Amino acid sequence: MNTPEIVFGYLGGVVILGAFVWIGVALHMAYTKLDELLDHLKNCSAIMARAPLRHGGPWGKLLLIGGISGIVTFPGFYLKRGELSAEDLNHFPLPFKRKLAWLQWSVIGLLGFAFLLWGIGKIVGWHE
Repeated sequence: MNTPEIVFGYLGGVVILGAFVWIGVALHMAYTKLDELLDHLKNCSAIMARAPLRHGGPWGKLLLIGGISGIVTFPGFYLKRGELSAEDLNHFPLPFKRKLAWLQWSVIGLLGFAFLLWGIGKIVGWHE
């Protein structure tokens, strides 16, 4: 292995480690704050349609937190369709909004960085 391959290997490891940290933070939030999050968004049909996922074990809770973070971070689509209550969103606690936005943007960044590494590896020919 040459130096660039080692560097890209370590960067891939950082992506995997980041994914595990992200999953841990999301699951911690799901197991400790999920009921509170759902109480704040009880008038939102987009959230309530996903609410049964909380009974789906760790995977269901992870999907629910991911869905809530996407809806809270990018509310425009759901507001236009009437699936998100503007009043609920306006009264949603700012610390939760920040943490959910951080979760959403960090997973977007992790996936983007992973695809960038994969693409560079394909161009260079490491992954034939």
